[in-house]
Amino acid sequence: MSEPLLVLDNVTKNYGAIEALKGISFSIGKGEVVALLGDNGAGKSTLVKIIAGGLEPTSGRMLFEGKEFLARSPAEAKAAGIETVYQDLSLCTNVDVVANFFMGREITRKVLGIPVLDERAMEAVVGKALASAGTRIPSLRTNVEHLSGGQRQAIELNRFVHWGGKLVLLDEPFAALGVEQTRRGLDMIRQVASQGIGVVIITHIMQQAFQVADRIVVIRQGVVAGDVARNKTSPDAVINMITGETLAGAGPAG
Repeated sequence: MSEPLLVLDNVTKNYGAIEALKGISFSIGKGEVVALLGDNGAGKSTLVKIIAGGLEPTSGRMLFEGKEFLARSPAEAKAAGIETVYQDLSLCTNVDVVANFFMGREITRKVLGIPVLDERAMEAVVGKALASAGTRIPSLRTNVEHLSGGQRQAIELNRFVHWGGKLVLLDEPFAALGVEQTRRGLDMIRQVASQGIGVVIITHIMQQAFQVADRIVVIRQGVVAGDVARNKTSPDAVINMITGETLAGAGPAG
């Protein structure tokens, strides 16, 4: 087995006397999709925030690409290739697809010595990136506010891949999407993973986890209650891990 992309080693997070995470340990491989499941308050979102630089752990350590890693801000995590896609997304709705794709990374050219945006070059890059991912948007000059939730999500994921992302964290990404948009989103996650990018998806919908994940990790009351390969477990077994009726198969997936 190749070296894991991310390793969590006994990560804890305390808020005063409250232990939100009590020692989380598991790993994520390159090109692997891990579904992170658990009841409300189990610690899933806290863990994702620690990985993505939104919170610092109380103790424990993380390794990213074989090196000690601790992002002290989301910007540090993003620079390392780790980014979170939330259900409300992080796109600017009042500008078009191209502007969102190149936000902060615009291509310029000199006109009479003055740098101006090279709109044609940027549009060509975005068109190629979206086409290669099978994403269809009628006009790249459409403001994002006029696009569907699925199209917006596709833009964000394509942007992440294009700029060299290595690990994407998806927090309830399909909560507001319809059946067809969700199907396309799940297909896109598999496509992203096929490029060697690690994917962590938080979802409350068991069917989605079993459709897209290679491995399922269950968090319960701040600890790992299950870490199993998707093809070696069942929805009923995972529900039992979430509710605490059994810790069977709680060891790391082999």
